[in-house]
Amino acid sequence: MEDEPTIARAVADRLTAEGFAVETAGDGPSAVERARSYEPDLIVLDVMLPGFDGLEVCRRVQAERSVPVLMLTARDDETDLLVGLGVGADDYITKPFSMRELVARVRTVLRRFERAEAPAAPDVLRLGPLEIDQRARRVRRDGHEVHLTPTEYDLLGCLVRNPGTVLTRALLLEQVWDWADASGTRAVDSHVKALRRKLGADLIRTVHGVGYSFEVPS
Repeated sequence: MEDEPTIARAVADRLTAEGFAVETAGDGPSAVERARSYEPDLIVLDVMLPGFDGLEVCRRVQAERSVPVLMLTARDDETDLLVGLGVGADDYITKPFSMRELVARVRTVLRRFERAEAPAAPDVLRLGPLEIDQRARRVRRDGHEVHLTPTEYDLLGCLVRNPGTVLTRALLLEQVWDWADASGTRAVDSHVKALRRKLGADLIRTVHGVGYSFEVPS
């Protein structure tokens, strides 16, 4: 979803050439409607859209259906990027970008999401107040279902597979985002903040200067 026709066409043409089926939209309302009717496997979404912006598109889309979102932004302000991740985006790329980088990011997000869809045994994990249905990718706390984005779910999964163990931000980036460097540590912090807001602050412990660990309440 991109409001500049030239960029939108270039992105669509390149992704089509790479073998993807592509639908486009030029404003916020039509982007939400297109996502609803087309049910894409991934959304490439510009922050700046007419009608309402990409952040609002992401909120509305994620409220209806969990789908990976790659944000395009011309803003270098770190706060804007973190706000974008907080509404359910899985990754971001800053303009100007190369088409090669865009395609690589798209494939990485899709590969991570597809890999996470294969559940591990047992199908349902129960950890204190949490119940995680790995086959359905659903999470409940104290019996109440909690809506998580794909990346939030994957991050939680990585943490709960290692209860009580401090996982560094670099390791979480590698395991959840497939990033080989530590340039995206703010993305980890943003998603942990979102998990705490949705699941409660008592489950994930911060080890300052190191990373995070999942703690089962006693």
